Amino acid sequence: MGGSCASFVLLTDAVGAAQSFVTVFIGVYLLLIFVYVLASWFRPPESLRPLMRFLYDICDPYLRMFRRFVPPAGPVDLSPIVAVGALLLLRWLINSVILENLR
Repeated sequence: MGGSCASFVLLTDAVGAAQSFVTVFIGVYLLLIFVYVLASWFRPPESLRPLMRFLYDICDPYLRMFRRFVPPAGPVDLSPIVAVGALLLLRWLINSVILENLR
């Protein structure tokens, strides 16, 4: 009986760790997208070029998927808004599935 309780506690701890990982990972990626979008509005100084290259390498492949489906509204690129919404939906969906499998 004690082993069953201990395995449930370990499972609950693993589920909590998985939820925390998903939440933190998506939160950091959302922050990177936000910084990428803000930085794209200005011409950064030469000293920040490596940072801009890093943001481009990390964010642009994901945003490019949405640029195929979301037409630009004049000079404004709306794909980051859709991409952020998709990430938030994915986080909610993953956390819901994790919680549902725990029950």
